[in-house]
Amino acid sequence: MNRFASCCIGVSFILGSMAALAQQGGFTNITQSSGVHFVHNSGATGKRYLPETLGAGVAFIDYDNDGYQDILFANGEDWSGAPRHPSTLKLYHNNHNGTFTDVTQKSGLAVSMYGMGVAVGDFDNDGYDDVFISAVGQSRLFHNNGNGTFTDVTQKAGLTGVQEFSTSAAWIDYDRDGKLDLIVANYVQWSPKQDIYCSIDGKRKSYCTPESYKGASIRVWHNLGGGKFEDATAKLGLLDATSKTLGIAILDYNNDGWPDFVLSNDTQPNKLYVNEKGQHFSEAAVTAGIAYSEEGLARAGMGIDAADYDHSGNPSILISNFSNQMLSLFHNEGHGLFVDAAPTSEIGRDSLLTLGFGCFFFDYDLDGWLDIFVANGHIEDQIENIQKRVRYAEPPHLFRNVGNGKFTEVTQQMGSDFARPRVGRGAAYADIDNDGDLDLVFTTNGGPAQLFRNESKAGHSLRVKLQGTKSNRDGIGAIVRVQSGGNNQWMMMRSGSSYLSQSELVLTFGLGSSAKADRIEIEWPSGQRDTLSNIAADQIITVQEGTGTKAIQKLRPRI
Repeated sequence: MNRFASCCIGVSFILGSMAALAQQGGFTNITQSSGVHFVHNSGATGKRYLPETLGAGVAFIDYDNDGYQDILFANGEDWSGAPRHPSTLKLYHNNHNGTFTDVTQKSGLAVSMYGMGVAVGDFDNDGYDDVFISAVGQSRLFHNNGNGTFTDVTQKAGLTGVQEFSTSAAWIDYDRDGKLDLIVANYVQWSPKQDIYCSIDGKRKSYCTPESYKGASIRVWHNLGGGKFEDATAKLGLLDATSKTLGIAILDYNNDGWPDFVLSNDTQPNKLYVNEKGQHFSEAAVTAGIAYSEEGLARAGMGIDAADYDHSGNPSILISNFSNQMLSLFHNEGHGLFVDAAPTSEIGRDSLLTLGFGCFFFDYDLDGWLDIFVANGHIEDQIENIQKRVRYAEPPHLFRNVGNGKFTEVTQQMGSDFARPRVGRGAAYADIDNDGDLDLVFTTNGGPAQLFRNESKAGHSLRVKLQGTKSNRDGIGAIVRVQSGGNNQWMMMRSGSSYLSQSELVLTFGLGSSAKADRIEIEWPSGQRDTLSNIAADQIITVQEGTGTKAIQKLRPRI
């Protein structure tokens, strides 16, 4: 049943006023002026190894708890035997003035590995967010020491000895015991020794499609406490080597209070795993309607996200796919069924030729309705010689939510540099300058990262940070509901989503013309419920589980 059906008085007014709150300004590229000079190393030397074309992820993390979001980039490295071009992870500290400083060396994260994805979460509940980096080979877990440095605790945590082609990852408290567990996606069974020859023109080696290799199971690490983890994949019924997973999104699919998760698979059916009270997971993608396209075909899924974009009370699912496949926008019809709304929408038409990677729902214009961003870029740099209408470098997509379940593309309106073709991969969002609107970062394959500041002047916002006590410290898995001016929204605090990346662990609610939130309800993973009333807009509030608001910080005025 639609839990908000009785609460949506005033929606017609809100929809009518959305035109008045249409986007003002666009996104300004501040990469160079900000001091973020990260360039991804794919390790490519002409051998066309499979991982080289997949890029790397990026995460926003307030690693020093100063109230400003810092940026962490995963990075590749040269292959064994290739000329050495030293490359490591990169951590940039937010200087509070629109600039960032490279603090990689002193942070202890100057580690070389063939890194792919990033997941941020406080696994030991000490108040400082830790970092997991997935990799081709040995993935790594870094503990935040609370003094600006990190320590590699992979071996101590029991995560060593697993050599896989790992991609996206996400922290999740699947058994709701107050400790964050870890889901790690794996792509295919590949190594340089297993590499095979593929060609799209019959003349030169090309990057192989995943059909050339066997699939791989995800891996779930259960948090035992004391900094230790155990492999719980088989015990939970999740050992399945048919997947070829690139993206993970956490959601409560059936609204039962237990976190489920969905996988975007490349040339294999997508998977939806339903949590059976922390004891077991059941796969339900086919019956839910998200495994295949409308034609019954498995698509090449890359990035993924889940959110309630139409205020139905249920989470829908966004998946970025290969070129000539269009985006998937699986609308949650309720009662466990999804229907892909993309083929009959502007989203489907405009994304048909692009190859999407990082993707997410976010409210860029703060009108209370979640919009969609997609970072695009093909995997084959010679694709234009084979398919004349498809390009290697592609503009991103920004789809504005205009209500009634409809979106319209506004990419070109955001500025010429924003709409410039690039080979996009990982993508994430955060409010880097604490002015209440959401800024963007995305990586490019073998190229420089791009940081964009949101110049929107429309809409009030309220930002919510959670501090668990019985629940995990970050409040991951908590549901936050906000009522303002007749508008009802909700979001889940989540790790993961997008592609190899993670956005900030703060929830931003666009309030449109409303100057306050009438009511805020928080449903914690522990079962605790907290309620706040009459909270002024244009603030970031920190809510501690069981005690209510702990801190309030006014947002900066937008310039």
